[in-house]
Amino acid sequence: MACIANGVMVNVSSKMPSCGRKRVPIDFTKMRDIDRARRTNIRSLAAAMKVPKTTIHRRIKEGKIRPHSNALKPYLSEQAKKARLQFCLSMLEPSEDESQPRKFKSMYNYVHIDEKWFYMTKEAERYYLLPEEEEPHRTCKSKRFIPKVMFLAAVARPRFDANQNEEFSGKIGIFPFVFKEPARRSSKNRPAGTLETKAILSVTKDIIRSCLINEVLPAIQSKWPRSSAHETIFIQQDNAKPHIQPFDLQFVEAATKDGFDIRLSNQPPSSPDMNVLDLGYFRAIQSLQHQEAPKTIDALVNAVEKSFEELSVDSLNRVFVSLQA
Repeated sequence: MACIANGVMVNVSSKMPSCGRKRVPIDFTKMRDIDRARRTNIRSLAAAMKVPKTTIHRRIKEGKIRPHSNALKPYLSEQAKKARLQFCLSMLEPSEDESQPRKFKSMYNYVHIDEKWFYMTKEAERYYLLPEEEEPHRTCKSKRFIPKVMFLAAVARPRFDANQNEEFSGKIGIFPFVFKEPARRSSKNRPAGTLETKAILSVTKDIIRSCLINEVLPAIQSKWPRSSAHETIFIQQDNAKPHIQPFDLQFVEAATKDGFDIRLSNQPPSSPDMNVLDLGYFRAIQSLQHQEAPKTIDALVNAVEKSFEELSVDSLNRVFVSLQA
């Protein structure tokens, strides 16, 4: 009562301080000597250090042990490292004052293209079901041959006005490598002769050239902002074997029509992180596509195209900012 009368805070906790069993001591210096192959999960690390798993788990929560996810990186030779550095330096704006830090180019005149396989479904899927719901039964002829379609996507950096209103979405297009073929035999689903959509499973240089000339270039020329149509537009691609060379005659002829100056350029070898599609945009499209659960090639194509259109322009712009960072 005296504490209350004097305005002193009263501790009513029933927990006694400095009591209970002592903590299990861990010699963290010994952890450095344990091979990293034995440090890939809590169970193996606890066995190597001869302590309970719960002790390791508590030290992780306390921040004494740090979990780390490690992804394989592309191997880079010394020549490839120099090419990456030169590419990054080429993306800096020229500056007359060397004392001032240089800025990266805005990249508004760059179109990034790349190809990706989109699958009908994932090999393993996770669902949330009610207790009385029946579990889904998914089948395919072989896990190694899940139906898939390759797409070529083309994106540029979006543009906004002073009030952050969209002027140009940057979405040039996403184009499937498919063809139509009449069905040879009748089935319960369609009669013989019905046109079926089938995926092109072997994409060659001629197919890439045809897609660039007949799909990508017309899309750029029709969607590009008129205010900057006179500027040189660079189409950045990786170094895949089916890709055409920047000086391909058929491409150059088509790329200089209607007053446009569109050129091909290659990104550094073994550098998928230099392309916004590989850097994150493809993954975002795929995440939306899997929510559609397509059952046919036509449905898969529609799902990917719909996901490409629905993905926000802000997401695309953020990936470009990540590339510059």
